[in-house]
Amino acid sequence: MSELPPFSLRIGRRVVQLPLVVWLVAIWQLMWDRISIANLLSGLAVALALVLVFPFPPLDPGLRLHPLGLVRFFARFAADLLRSAGPLTWQAFGSADRDVVSSVVGVTLRTRSDLILTAMAIALSAVPGTLVVDVRRGTSTLFLHVLGADHDAAVAKARQDVLKLETRVVRAFGTREDLRAISEETP
Repeated sequence: MSELPPFSLRIGRRVVQLPLVVWLVAIWQLMWDRISIANLLSGLAVALALVLVFPFPPLDPGLRLHPLGLVRFFARFAADLLRSAGPLTWQAFGSADRDVVSSVVGVTLRTRSDLILTAMAIALSAVPGTLVVDVRRGTSTLFLHVLGADHDAAVAKARQDVLKLETRVVRAFGTREDLRAISEETP
């Protein structure tokens, strides 16, 4: 008999993943106007029927939450947003020098997790001045359009900033394997 995934239980021959049931009940609640006992019970019944009739394979998204890492990640992310908004606004509206040279920079991440790759792409694209233009999943390489990276030192700094962000993302959401990958080669 095989081992059950975490937070799962066996009902007959089916394996029910409790996080999926909770998620389906939450979606059910959002469809109704208010939360009530009847809505919760009917949502639970519908969720159980769905997972029993249409079984999902065991899912492990690889998400681990580290509270101190989350605080550090979000604090630095907010600071990056504030810091990058000023120069970008100045360039768009007030700068006489509109010939700012940009570069496309490729950065290979140290981790191979799809979750970390996705979180990195979202975090980098959310900060003004950088935009992910391509991703190579097989090598965990991100290609970024970096505003103002017009010489080698600026490109090297952009790469260093991406690797530091990867460290913060991994310390907020990473698995033990991800943490091991960044500790082997810290920028």
